[in-house]
Amino acid sequence: MNAQWSEELDEADAGRVRELLLAARAADGRPEDVEPPSGGLHLLVREGGELVGHTHLDTAGDSFGRQVAELVVHPGHRRRGHGTAMAQALLARDGELRVWAHGDHPGAAKIASKLGMQRARELLVLSAEVEGQDWPEPKLADGVSLRTFEPGRDEQAVIAVNARAFDWHPEQGAFSVDELVATERESWFDAAGFFVAERDGEVIGFHWTKVHPPNPTRFDGEPVGEVYVVGVDPGAQGGGLGKALTLAGLRYLRERGLRRVILYVEGDNAPAVAVYTKLGFQRYEVDVQYSR
Repeated sequence: MNAQWSEELDEADAGRVRELLLAARAADGRPEDVEPPSGGLHLLVREGGELVGHTHLDTAGDSFGRQVAELVVHPGHRRRGHGTAMAQALLARDGELRVWAHGDHPGAAKIASKLGMQRARELLVLSAEVEGQDWPEPKLADGVSLRTFEPGRDEQAVIAVNARAFDWHPEQGAFSVDELVATERESWFDAAGFFVAERDGEVIGFHWTKVHPPNPTRFDGEPVGEVYVVGVDPGAQGGGLGKALTLAGLRYLRERGLRRVILYVEGDNAPAVAVYTKLGFQRYEVDVQYSR
């Protein structure tokens, strides 16, 4: 086995990583994105000249400065020690990092146990079938209005609310204006499904929806909508704005003809889980972060 760290992937290796990720998605349903991640460091593991494992280490870290890694072993080369070897290589670089196990893969749990790592975070994937759901028209407090996002106008205001609403969140809290503008160029971006709440001309909340293309190994191979981000300014919380924004997005996704909507929520956020459960969502799967 040959393992090598690299700061950048050349075109050939990027293609090999893409093929590996496609093979993993065919077996596991994950990862959602099969394009090789940019930035950070890559660990490529080869056996007999064939790429059998890939690790990406986000050296910039999350909102709290913790480096975060994801590792994938080709389905045809599992249970041969490659995953353990990559995890050991990661811990040798930074013993405080976090490592994702998407879908709570049992193989990842075995490796974590072997290396003395514990579940540090659970990110729940909740799912609701659209048919039969009673998602009423949102009710807004007096003085609050709802409209759709306007590119070129709303970025700074939305990010300001996002920063205040998610100052506790490992990823979302560090989302920037530049990243939002870059996302607006993605093929899936839809301003008509991005709702903004205002009071006295000031943005106080938003709900950004997303539509995922069909994945043959997940959600019956159909496109699904997502409650992507719901953010409410702390000064506007407690008046039902979060629920109203959520309903606006859910009704929009239903109008698009989607049969299923998903969302991600922290496993320890009991109030949010309770709200989504009342809206018809149930646990579908879980992503786990392991750490020492």
